[in-house]
Amino acid sequence: MIDKNSIATIDFRQIHEIISFRRSRALLTVNHENLLSAWEVGAFVSERLQNSAWGSKTVMQLSEYLRTQDPTLRGYSRRNIYNMVLLYDTYSSLQFAQYQEKLNLGQIIQFQTGQIVQFQTAQFPNFLNLTTLTNHFEILNACKTVEERVFYVLYSHKEQLSIKELKRCIKNDAYSSVLGEKQGFSKGLKDTYPQAVPMLKDTLQVGFLELPKKHSEKRLQKGILDNMKDFVLELGKDFLFVDKEYALQVGNSTFKLDLLFYHRGLQCLVAIELKTGKFKPEYMGQLEFYLEALDRDVRHSNENPSIGILLCQETDRSVVEYAMSRSLSPTMIAKYERLFIPKEILQRSLGEFIHFLNPQEQFAQKGIN
Repeated sequence: MIDKNSIATIDFRQIHEIISFRRSRALLTVNHENLLSAWEVGAFVSERLQNSAWGSKTVMQLSEYLRTQDPTLRGYSRRNIYNMVLLYDTYSSLQFAQYQEKLNLGQIIQFQTGQIVQFQTAQFPNFLNLTTLTNHFEILNACKTVEERVFYVLYSHKEQLSIKELKRCIKNDAYSSVLGEKQGFSKGLKDTYPQAVPMLKDTLQVGFLELPKKHSEKRLQKGILDNMKDFVLELGKDFLFVDKEYALQVGNSTFKLDLLFYHRGLQCLVAIELKTGKFKPEYMGQLEFYLEALDRDVRHSNENPSIGILLCQETDRSVVEYAMSRSLSPTMIAKYERLFIPKEILQRSLGEFIHFLNPQEQFAQKGIN
């Protein structure tokens, strides 16, 4: 006999999927129109400022005029109008055009014609659709190089960052953490998850834990548990927390893993061991033992091999390189920094990162031409 309730549930689920899909499409359309509006206003005002037809006072008068004409209109303060000019000037510039050609950004930056009354604007890059107008304004004002700006647009899209999360990532210099030279990755991790390496960080900024200079592993663990949302954002938003002090039964002995996570994108368990001192090679044996126990006794048949992360307060680059050079387990060594320490801005290619994101496919999925 056919279960009508089961059929109804399936039908309801399909209807919910239709609504969710159309809602997401509507949000994409609204964001695109907001960006186009900012682009065209920025182009108009930029042209007037450059030919000296307008001055700073005129921009203020424009803001007041718009507010008078439509009191419901939001987002056109003097500051935001200048942000629109900055958006247009930055992404219509020769420097940006040369940079996108250098990085072969043609795979993600496709152009369409933008036009407003009285004159033709420069072509609007669909690259801008990857994040919100508010995020763009933050990136433009906080980052001074084209490399950084392109990175944070891509990173905002990949991690679906809110403005608050984006500000924190910029403050923590995610640019350097993600794209910097990484030596703490084992051969096994690179071979098993080559697509993950560009997104994993070997340096985590944990200033939000407010750790004293001398602290115990228990203090570090408690700080992470009390600030799990910030810690997951620092790790990457695909990480899901599973448990603390996760018990692994091997023979007649019980071993406790400091932190256990699950990575949605990689579909695997992630074991994190905490060390408040300097990295020692013998720590790797313990971590690999935990991975073996997870893969044999905990991992499901549809999941990929578990990953191990050893989070230490200090690392010696040479010792790390020696320790990881022959490791066939998917492991990595990461360092945590207690304080938000400014780093030298990187000047390097984003090619590997862009390849990982596979943006061309993402555009196709969203129907962006």
